[in-house]
Amino acid sequence: MKTSSPPVYPLIDTHVHINFPEFEPDLGHIRAQWRAAGVVDLVHSCVTPEEFPRLKQIAAQFPEVHLAVGMHPLDSQTNASGWDCRVAQQIAAIAQSESNIVAIGETGLDFYKAENRDSQIAAFRAQLLIAHQQNLPVIIHSRDAAVATREVIAHFNHEHPHRPVRGVMHCWSGTMEETQWFLDLGLYVSFSGIVTFKNAHVLHGVARMVPGDRLLVETDCPFLAPVPRRGKRNEPAYVRYVAEKLAELRHEPLEDLARTTTANARKLFQLPQTPLMPLP
Repeated sequence: MKTSSPPVYPLIDTHVHINFPEFEPDLGHIRAQWRAAGVVDLVHSCVTPEEFPRLKQIAAQFPEVHLAVGMHPLDSQTNASGWDCRVAQQIAAIAQSESNIVAIGETGLDFYKAENRDSQIAAFRAQLLIAHQQNLPVIIHSRDAAVATREVIAHFNHEHPHRPVRGVMHCWSGTMEETQWFLDLGLYVSFSGIVTFKNAHVLHGVARMVPGDRLLVETDCPFLAPVPRRGKRNEPAYVRYVAEKLAELRHEPLEDLARTTTANARKLFQLPQTPLMPLP
């Protein structure tokens, strides 16, 4: 007896790195997989502006891919030589000239084994200013740095009260208290495959507390593959597992959670309405 496939609901993966070499051999197949899983749009984050030409190639090949530009706090340039104003100028120039830019990032702070905290803070502040000037949201990475991240954003908002920081705490794994800090700052919270991990008890509680209108989903591929793919290469199609776990934790139908997170992503990143097209 033939069983029917589960329904597919449109989803947006709000954080991918499909330019990484792990995807080079089979990127076309990976695209077919995400389309089959209902992923209608992807936001491609940026580790360093030097990789932007490759990001442009991918977006030209796959129109559902939308781009961010920025510098990751642990990028080698920052560690080697400190934040350089020329990098800020490069990011600003790309953000101003390219039509497919939907965010600045990923930026933020990562104090895990980091020795370049001052450079990270300078880079973060500079990228917040670029986002402000370009009226773009920011994709914020924060690891072992919630207090400092909050302080930088709050200070920036104090200086720019008429247009505070818009953005998302990506791949979020903070506590309930930390989560409330960033919700109070008006930010979105994005969950990755970490929320599917059996022992992520604190994050499970956080997933229940985030208001529906601030909720996003992502893979952060090729990292952090969700259960049941944990330990494998992550890919955009697996954002469905994240959505399914969030729906379970929040006691919501998957259809409702998919609709909510997709609408939130479109609002934050100003994405066009994209129908779930059948595969060719």
